Amino acid sequence: MEIRLEGLSKHYGQVAAVDNLELPVRDGEFVALLGPSGCGKTTTLLMLAGILRPTAGTIRFGDKVVNLVPPQERNIGMVFQSYALYPHMTAYQNIVYPLRLRKVPEAEMRQRAEKIAERLEIGSLFSRKPGELSGGQQQRVALARGLIKHPDILLFDEPLSNLDARLRLTTRGEIKRLQREFGITSIYVTHDQVEALTMADRIAVMKAGKLEAYATPNELYERPRTRFVASFIGHPPMNLLPAALAQAGEKTLVHVADTALELPASLAQRLNGNSQSEREVLFGIRPEDLVPDPDGQIAGEVDLVEPLGREDMLVVRAGNTQTQIHALAPVGSGFTTGSQVRLRLDPERIHLFDSITERSLLWS
Repeated sequence: MEIRLEGLSKHYGQVAAVDNLELPVRDGEFVALLGPSGCGKTTTLLMLAGILRPTAGTIRFGDKVVNLVPPQERNIGMVFQSYALYPHMTAYQNIVYPLRLRKVPEAEMRQRAEKIAERLEIGSLFSRKPGELSGGQQQRVALARGLIKHPDILLFDEPLSNLDARLRLTTRGEIKRLQREFGITSIYVTHDQVEALTMADRIAVMKAGKLEAYATPNELYERPRTRFVASFIGHPPMNLLPAALAQAGEKTLVHVADTALELPASLAQRLNGNSQSEREVLFGIRPEDLVPDPDGQIAGEVDLVEPLGREDMLVVRAGNTQTQIHALAPVGSGFTTGSQVRLRLDPERIHLFDSITERSLLWS
């Protein structure tokens, strides 16, 4: 089922929870709505579900406008953060409840429930009540309930938030596998960028009710078009440092952390259309693109070493500006607080943002 949100808005008095949202979703696509708390992602989901009515704009499922269609007639499945299981019902009764409302014959309900349960490996839990299930088991029961009525659209509202880290990893894969098998168009709300990056075909990054970016995970990571996207996507987050652009003959230089870096020709050409005269900018580089090297371009002193398992994160005070930069070093590199270090970066991995508009100067 194709979905189109056209100029969708939801206002509470003078506050715009969602502001003029334009979002096309292809049939069978898995789209994540990603952003911090209060950005409007759950409000958007509730409008899709029919629980909230838009203040303005249009919601289309296929060719049909569904703004005034009640939730029970939208043929959607929904999985909530709290799972929303009825505590007095068994797992089986919870799973088949949507079919019971539709007065589906008991034999068909049982058949469909057993088929879904086999996929999710919860057939042995049918007789248990939610209070007798673990968090992961409850999540699977809630997912089975969402799938059993063969919905056109699946909506997920932070369904993994209550699971431990190991179980989240396993369940992410299960949800994505099932979504691909069933081919159901899915909208997944999360504030966890790892979930969005690993599960979604495309990610809609939201900020203060507005759509900040809408692209594939790789594009958002490799070519962020705003400072917000650059800082929100990626862990550890991108270094964003005050810098200045300047021309030196035919060269374009970036002055950052007491260092003058020459922009590669490929990036300098991208500045066409953006003034190349001296100006203040934000310089971005990801920690994984900074490597300790005696011949590195940026000199500094290690303030802190944070072990991350396969590598250590170095917090480095660079140059006389005392700018803090995060870099990654192999485990066992021997760096300690107070160590002197030089950091090498690949100039092709540089990002530049306008210091006022905060939009990328390299990716339009």
